Amino acid sequence: MSKEITARSQDYAQWYNDLVLKGGLADYSAVRGCMVIKPYGFALWENMRDELDRKFKETGHQNAYFPLFIPKSFLSKEAAHVEGFAKECAVVTHYRLKNDPETGGVVVDPEAKLEEELIVRPTSETIIWNTYKDWIQSYRDLPILVNQWANVVRWEMRTRLFLRTAEFLWQEGHTAHATAEEAVAETVQMLDVYADFVQNFMAVPVIKGVKSASERFAGAVDTYCIESLMQDGKALQTGTSHFLGQNFAKAFDVQFSNKENKLEYVWATSWGVSTRLVGALVMAHSDDDGLILPPRIAPLQVVIVPIYKGADQKAGIDAKVEGIVKELKALGIRVKYDDNDNNRPGWKFAEYEMKGVPVRIAIGARDIENNVAEIARRDTKTKSSVSLDGISGYIQNLLEEIQSAMFQKALDYHESHITKADSWEEFEKLLDEKGGFISAHWDGTAETEAAIKERTKATIRCIPLNNPQEDGICILSGKPSKERVLFARAY
Repeated sequence: MSKEITARSQDYAQWYNDLVLKGGLADYSAVRGCMVIKPYGFALWENMRDELDRKFKETGHQNAYFPLFIPKSFLSKEAAHVEGFAKECAVVTHYRLKNDPETGGVVVDPEAKLEEELIVRPTSETIIWNTYKDWIQSYRDLPILVNQWANVVRWEMRTRLFLRTAEFLWQEGHTAHATAEEAVAETVQMLDVYADFVQNFMAVPVIKGVKSASERFAGAVDTYCIESLMQDGKALQTGTSHFLGQNFAKAFDVQFSNKENKLEYVWATSWGVSTRLVGALVMAHSDDDGLILPPRIAPLQVVIVPIYKGADQKAGIDAKVEGIVKELKALGIRVKYDDNDNNRPGWKFAEYEMKGVPVRIAIGARDIENNVAEIARRDTKTKSSVSLDGISGYIQNLLEEIQSAMFQKALDYHESHITKADSWEEFEKLLDEKGGFISAHWDGTAETEAAIKERTKATIRCIPLNNPQEDGICILSGKPSKERVLFARAY
């Protein structure tokens, strides 16, 4: 089956598409720019979603749901916000269809025009802060710690499965606070939650930082982010957390009486991750034979494949495997016994390799006689013969070993692809020949940032948190600089 996958070295973009399609994660849809998330891909997203949801609730957040449609006038209330999203908005103008006697089909009823157009949710700050105005009167009503799991629409012209689609799934947290300090602490806390999840569950290293003013979320005072490297040396933003200041509170007149009974505007945050994380997972770990998924969020952690001739051998293997499956499930391990006789063992091996199942167990009649089974690791493709005595405990430890090994491999790549550049020539050469993050001085101006992007397609991915201060000169303008920032070409 690996022959069906384009090699990374040949065409990285096509390799990625091949894995998403042939690994059973998603498919193209009849709607331009949208995708169908297949059951296997959705199971992966569910595991990611459930773990994140648990972390959100542990930090005091509650889930709610707000409308998909946003009155157009709401987006006009925060100037930077509407400017940031205006080109991506899908607009509902009518509310009814009617039969067309000429064609036999349906047409939009021109008499059913909405008095005010509705925007299909690109993000929910405006509708939520309009709602918060009714929820917040006093400091006793604060903080509000709300998260929403939803779909959003951003009308992208150039799309790629999971990474950039017109409609995608995500979560968006929206919190309200009495003080700026409390809101900033919330923003940083949620960035840490994302970093913990991406590193410890997705096995993908991150760099935490803040965006430059040009790269901030529309309407934010500060955007905190985590950035990760993919195997082609390009960066991918894997999470953002925004300190919104009082911008949306002022736009929607959300005030509260403080403890001194004086009116103040509320302080806000928003934060989110999306199904783009599935794309990050694919690109960070997989190889030319298929997906490689970290055990903690893999839809299926272990698959057992019987190898037999005749019903008698099959019955003996079934009896043995039944006990193993029960033991593994009792340990909370997601396991499948694939005794489907429509496909041969070799086909199954290739199928589960393509799908990135972390551990495969092959067991035959002779194995049972010898009290062993063959265990194959997807990440290293190594095989070993393991005693059936205590095999469930062995598998449990092996899954943790695989999780750690995957993170360490990604971390080694990540750390070896953070490179300093002290001249423009060195900067361009590193971008073209090595890739990854380039640590370089920048004069802090939007003009220089834009010029670098225009010349090289590289952007400032972030200014790392706790960034060391050092005197230097900007790689492009030659003007003084107090710190290095991280540049990269990105998705």
